[in-house]
Amino acid sequence: MAKNNEKTYWPHMIVGFLIVGFTLSYWTVKSATSMPVQESNQYMLKYQTADININQITERKMAFDKIYTINIVNVETMVMTDNINSNRPQPNPVKLSQGLNTFSYEVVKKDGTNVSDINATFLLTQPHSRREDQFFTNVPYVDGKYKIKDVNISKAGRYTLQFRAEIADVMGYSAIAAYLKP
Repeated sequence: MAKNNEKTYWPHMIVGFLIVGFTLSYWTVKSATSMPVQESNQYMLKYQTADININQITERKMAFDKIYTINIVNVETMVMTDNINSNRPQPNPVKLSQGLNTFSYEVVKKDGTNVSDINATFLLTQPHSRREDQFFTNVPYVDGKYKIKDVNISKAGRYTLQFRAEIADVMGYSAIAAYLKP
């Protein structure tokens, strides 16, 4: 009879693979839960609502853009150098100030007349966070402009100024980049 002195290591390998698998699973779950997911608020709507109704939203926006234009007025912009690696020019962002800010928008027809009877809403948001959002409904029409007063900005960084105008069955949007220097 021959003695079999060779040891088999396959049970140790199976246990080792199971330990590695459980460790990587735990690490994946832990790292995924530590990074919060922020919902998009494009068109000033929840992502799910915008996704379901995107055809109606774009139709209403195109109808609005044929008749009206939305302009932000009386703001200072920052002069940014263009990215030489990008073929798409970036507009200069609005310069924000620490503390209270005021924004004014004009909604005008294509012939140049001001429109005073729209339902206007405003949202100040950061591109990848909803924690600092400030939402204003029923923006008042004062002196030919829709004015948003007392927008308190305390944290430095990138922001987006979103303005929505609704009149009859059409709806227009304006999203402008803004920045508060540290």
